[in-house]
Amino acid sequence: DMISLFVRLKSFNADGFLQTVLNDSVIIRPPGFYIIGFQSFPYISVYFIFLAFVYVVTVLFNCLVICVIAFNHRLHTPKFWAVVNLAVIDVTLNTCTIPSMIKIFLIKDNFIPFNLCLVQMYVYYTFVSLESYALAVLAYDRLIAICFPLRQNSVNTLRSMSCIVGLTWSFALGVTAFTTGIITRLSFCNSLRVFSYFCDYAPVFRLACNDYTMQWFAASFLTVLLLGGPFIFILLSYVTILVTVFRMKSLDSRVKALATCVEHIILVAVFYIPLITIFMIGFYLRLIDPDQRVLSLSLASCLPPCINPIVYSLKTKEIKVRVLALLRKNKIGTDHKKGFVQIKQKFNL
Repeated sequence: DMISLFVRLKSFNADGFLQTVLNDSVIIRPPGFYIIGFQSFPYISVYFIFLAFVYVVTVLFNCLVICVIAFNHRLHTPKFWAVVNLAVIDVTLNTCTIPSMIKIFLIKDNFIPFNLCLVQMYVYYTFVSLESYALAVLAYDRLIAICFPLRQNSVNTLRSMSCIVGLTWSFALGVTAFTTGIITRLSFCNSLRVFSYFCDYAPVFRLACNDYTMQWFAASFLTVLLLGGPFIFILLSYVTILVTVFRMKSLDSRVKALATCVEHIILVAVFYIPLITIFMIGFYLRLIDPDQRVLSLSLASCLPPCINPIVYSLKTKEIKVRVLALLRKNKIGTDHKKGFVQIKQKFNL
């Protein structure tokens, strides 16, 4: 038995694999994986140009929202602290996937090293989870503002909001570290082709040649916990908000209260509806084509971080006013500079 094990280890080393012996079983770690999700798509160049546009808009608009809130002391409130949290998550989430997708298209190199694969997997699922929790935090802010207006300033403070945001980050970072870590218990001795648009969790563990029941269970349970849990909280929050709103006597008060929720409802719809639809059709009904699933999931994960800051910039009065004031200030400064140059030229100064 020891001789046969030595021969197996020697043959695996010859193929360039890294092995470790754990609990009398050989764990085979490949040098990396090949991402093949977009190989069969027609007009793929058009899609990647679109993704590049989405990434530029994501970075510019989210950074604009962060700067406007950071440099305006009037916006240093719990609600806008939650908005900044969402903007940081959005930039990181799209930075995790879109540049690597564009790199695959431009350089025609779809290989990703094993450790880098784990890093991308960890960052992506951490920030998808944080996106879900950030939307739940914004729902909490609306719940307190509308249902408990007299206690809002004492309950929903910057300190309490910071604690809530910190807890969501700690939880997401810890849980995703566990789920990513157990991937290292798998052996990959057959195909190394990942049919997805990045180093995706389920397509990777399904390539394993040993038992992946633990990884399947972790993926299923944490999908419910990290996406389903916040979504249920958001639904219950809006049920409570609607009950409170319809108890208001004034129609004006009802309209004003609901108007403050519009931007958040749009963000929730943009993030959850595509993911839930793809999950239900693909996982339970199994009606979705694998190619369409990859395309749909890539759009469902890349578009919300791009749309979120645009919605908040257009629908939130405070941000819109500050952005317009900033643009006017820049325009006035440019006009003054042009006027000074014209005067200088006129008098040959």
